[in-house]
Amino acid sequence: MRITDYEPIVGRSSIEELRLLGSKLSGKIIQNINSTSVGGGVAEILNRMIPLLQDLGVDARWNVIKGNPDFFQVTKKFHNALHGRKEAISEQDLAVYMETNRGNLKEMDLYGDILFIHDPQPAALVEQKTQMGKKWIWRCHIDVSRPDEVVWQFLKQFIVRYDAAVFSAPAFSGPLPIRQFLISPSIDPLSDKNRELPRDIIDATMRNFGIPQDKPIITQVSRFDYMKDPVGVIRAFELVRKHIDATLVLVGGGAADDPEGEKVLAEVKERAGGNRDIYIISGQARTDIEINALQRASTIIVQKSLKEGFALTVSEALWKAKPVVASAVGGIPLQVKHKITGLLSHDVEGTAYALRQLLSNPEFARSLGENGKEHVRQNFLLTRHIRDYLLLFIALDHNEDMINL
Repeated sequence: MRITDYEPIVGRSSIEELRLLGSKLSGKIIQNINSTSVGGGVAEILNRMIPLLQDLGVDARWNVIKGNPDFFQVTKKFHNALHGRKEAISEQDLAVYMETNRGNLKEMDLYGDILFIHDPQPAALVEQKTQMGKKWIWRCHIDVSRPDEVVWQFLKQFIVRYDAAVFSAPAFSGPLPIRQFLISPSIDPLSDKNRELPRDIIDATMRNFGIPQDKPIITQVSRFDYMKDPVGVIRAFELVRKHIDATLVLVGGGAADDPEGEKVLAEVKERAGGNRDIYIISGQARTDIEINALQRASTIIVQKSLKEGFALTVSEALWKAKPVVASAVGGIPLQVKHKITGLLSHDVEGTAYALRQLLSNPEFARSLGENGKEHVRQNFLLTRHIRDYLLLFIALDHNEDMINL
């Protein structure tokens, strides 16, 4: 994978700009640290971005912290609480969090000139900043605009020690005494999950999963997570089925740092019951090409999240020119402009109404999909994401006055 491979999509001038920016970081190490190498948007972005940064001459590296099940149970509660869900956070929970972070500080080599720390799980690593110096950035991929105050105040004591914080959408952050930046996530148009696929691969994938293509297919691709509301998707589908015959496909897996996945999956299967028109595809073994084929075979992609960070699955669907129905939460409205690049909804009934509207008006659905693809091309591709990060790193490294990207 080379940066020049993206020239036909974004143009030569964009690639030349990235090379120029990359040269400004010669001799500097960018060390990314997060909590999992598998599952979720953060790991997916880093897997694609790190090789391209290296191709640009940037010494970008990636390390993952270690944690036991107790730690990830705690950080899952943190995640839910930061989204505003009520969670019982005990002193023992906070102790487990601190013990794990300090254990990682003892075992992990922090060698970067710029330490790029992703999300709450490793946030307390910044305790090492006083001793080692360097530049530290906290990258928050979730919406912390209305957090549970107990968890937020606990994490904030670490966040304020960073040199800067990066958020995915304007509304995601709150007051902080450090510089804040807006950098939206992105998709890689050349990855197996997003590249063009021949029709025979799409058809073979659908046959392998036993999903017929003789009627409209509504699909949600997301982790089996309460915040993604897969049970709500089933309820909306049942309302649609009262008027239009269709198929529902729920595709999801888990992340190594998310212990709730199996429980949510069990509840989804129970709610689906014996409905032969609902297909549940689970497990981390799903390949990116399979996900790609399932999305391309779908008539409509839905993302009925209750809370959301950014929801890269929306940009993935839009890039494939698919009409999207999605909840008006988190970073989704940045991607779905209502009645222009997709339809926004607010509840089960609204989701069902929007699905029926698109199924009944395929020309409208097609125009939304076409608009959506161009919107992603302009705003949410990996090359733009890399550019924003390079500008941030350069500004920090040169200790200049920084402006919001």
